[in-house]
Amino acid sequence: MLVLSRKLNQRIMIGDSIEIKVLKISNGRVKLGIEADSFIDIRRAEIDLDSSEVEVQQSSKKTRSVTLQAAS
Repeated sequence: MLVLSRKLNQRIMIGDSIEIKVLKISNGRVKLGIEADSFIDIRRAEIDLDSSEVEVQQSSKKTRSVTLQAAS
């Protein structure tokens, strides 16, 4: 694993088509912007649930909404 430190507005490039930028740092939280080609799947790891967790969530009728904005 590569571990990097970045300051506000600094960027990390992954290959030629993925750019990660530190947008905001406040209250112990970091807001990142990710720019990538539209065919690249970007998701939060905690959203990747195994099938048993999905069944539990569906039975309890709780839903989550995640919005990612792609930069143009």
